[in-house]
Amino acid sequence: MSATVESRLAVCSWSLQPEGPDDLFESLDQLECRRIQLALSPLIHEPDRWAGVFDVLEKQGIEVVSGMMAMAGEDYTSLESIARTGGVRPDATWEANREHVARIAEQAAEHDINLVTFHAGFLPESNGDGERLVMLRRLAEIADHFATRSVDIAFETGQESAATLLAVLDELDRQNVGVNFDPANMILYGTGDPIEALRRLAINVRQIHIKDATSPAAPGAWGTEVPVGDGAVDWKAFMTEVLGWRRAVDLVIERESGDHRIEDIARAIKVIREVSSD
Repeated sequence: MSATVESRLAVCSWSLQPEGPDDLFESLDQLECRRIQLALSPLIHEPDRWAGVFDVLEKQGIEVVSGMMAMAGEDYTSLESIARTGGVRPDATWEANREHVARIAEQAAEHDINLVTFHAGFLPESNGDGERLVMLRRLAEIADHFATRSVDIAFETGQESAATLLAVLDELDRQNVGVNFDPANMILYGTGDPIEALRRLAINVRQIHIKDATSPAAPGAWGTEVPVGDGAVDWKAFMTEVLGWRRAVDLVIERESGDHRIEDIARAIKVIREVSSD
């Protein structure tokens, strides 16, 4: 396997469901992984529980490749609920999210985290949609706030088509804004073929989530997240595309369901190694 791929592998901290800093390190140690994307919102919401996390990670030689920010009031019960509550879309949570953005940006800058990812929320397709215009103003404000701290942001893919996301990125026209590409989300939300979407968004991709899923059983339903290799993502084709780029982006393994997270993440690492070494 290419040493370049090996050096780009990382794990999402929240996938490990850690109880605190020491538990997080122990899980990473089991995986023999020294690179993570760190969930930053818990550090603000539960400061006592997460006190000293950066000291623990530094002491153990763990590199934080990026951060993740969660928005207030998000309800993932159904497609309808997340469309209504996700990201910057709801007026009711915007002020809380605006305040949270400021704290996350400060935290990221303080600890030299150069990229923070999050779900922008379901972006309306029509550029004349009033709700889309409001969301664009809010996303521009977020981007500018992070820019003042010299931090980039990336929107998670999946809740809208690649074409809609591209149009939004063009309208925002911010140098510090890109995409966190998650192929499984394209399948879970039924918003497009992951490989085709990856090609369309390639120039904007700042980071990749390694996650797999099967398609929804019916329109308007969720797909199902599964261990990497058991879903609809063609990982050989996916990694061939990624390895053809002139620039390297981190490959961060995410597992959001299941009772065997460590085993599933270890398997994902194995799959990416194998398809990248053929």
